[in-house]
Amino acid sequence: MSMYEEGLKLMEEKFGNGKDNNISLATIALESSADGKPCPNVRVVDAYYEDGTFYAVTYGKSNKMQEIAQNSEVSIAACHEMFTACGVGENLGWVLAPQNAEIRNKLRKAFSDWYDMANNEKDENCVFLAIHLTKGILNINHWEKLYHMDFINKYCD
Repeated sequence: MSMYEEGLKLMEEKFGNGKDNNISLATIALESSADGKPCPNVRVVDAYYEDGTFYAVTYGKSNKMQEIAQNSEVSIAACHEMFTACGVGENLGWVLAPQNAEIRNKLRKAFSDWYDMANNEKDENCVFLAIHLTKGILNINHWEKLYHMDFINKYCD
């Protein structure tokens, strides 16, 4: 098994298998700082992980979705598992759109304790956000082993 495959297996163990994960999601604000530099915005979202992508359900007109529409480059962190990554955010559209049926079933199951309370699926602004990972660092046992993962080229060093 390659180091990349080993890293993917660990990712699945830590974040996959239908788990509801809390991750920090950083985007670039629409407004710059006073000196004209880009400002990061960060928030915690519940996310479901599968095959190099985290999925979240959110409001399509939220700040994060407006920011991702302008700049799809995002960063995430899962502090409890010591994982940080960069990726590309994608609005998958309305949760009830036919193309979202499979991921909807998975997220409804993973988020079953709160999904119906927190989401109004009848509102077409209730959307899925996919965070397609591009590069990340998985830190095992407090620096015992680091996996520098390249999800695009499927490589790890």
